[in-house]
Amino acid sequence: MRNKNLKKKLKNNNLTIGSWITIGHPSIPEILSNAGFEWLTIDMEHNSIDKSMMQNLISVIQSKNIAALVRVNKNEEVTIKHALDAGADGIIIPMVNNKEDAMRAIEYAKYPPIGKRGVGLSRAQNYGYDFEDYKKWQEENLVIIAQIEHIEGVNNLKEIIEVEGIDAIIIGPYDLSGSLGYPGDFSKPELQMALNNVIKTCKTSNFPLGYHVVDPDPELVKLKIKEGYNFIAFSTDFYFIGDTSRKMMELVKK
Repeated sequence: MRNKNLKKKLKNNNLTIGSWITIGHPSIPEILSNAGFEWLTIDMEHNSIDKSMMQNLISVIQSKNIAALVRVNKNEEVTIKHALDAGADGIIIPMVNNKEDAMRAIEYAKYPPIGKRGVGLSRAQNYGYDFEDYKKWQEENLVIIAQIEHIEGVNNLKEIIEVEGIDAIIIGPYDLSGSLGYPGDFSKPELQMALNNVIKTCKTSNFPLGYHVVDPDPELVKLKIKEGYNFIAFSTDFYFIGDTSRKMMELVKK
């Protein structure tokens, strides 16, 4: 089922909260779908999920009326094409650092004349039976998110969000802190300054602003909403499992 709601929410700067899938098993999105997330992102960059499992996960997510996004492993033509032909409702492009990176993502994701995406038939086009419908849907509803996870991307943010076809940005806090020389240390003033610049730039342009809150802490989500973020990835499958199990066992041991 092709999703249209996420694109509309981003256009209207409405709050939308999703989560991150790193474990390649269909039970994971089935379980997370009961939590009330509006979208789930399949991470193809930092785990061992293969293309076959990616398509299975997309199918399961969409069967729950949730938007299925794929964080591709790089800003590369075939990688993006595989995710979209598998039926993803949108893609998150890692390490977008400048206008050229953003434009390249649009070229790889969109069919001509807007982009240069290769035209093939697979699950997204219902194996050839719904190509015209899919062509119209991807023109109007495909979601393309630029991930800002390097200080270079922060410095070039204004030109990135001006690229037509980019629907939102999302901060990758770990890599962003790493680009400043302090991987995983979110207390450094340099990082806070960079994030403040991101917020200011997006608010000035009324542009959808996202953040991946990695820790499974709802108070951090509330804080990011208060700061102005409206496209929020809340933690990951393994963090939810690990954190809850540890807390429950601590209570048992007490």
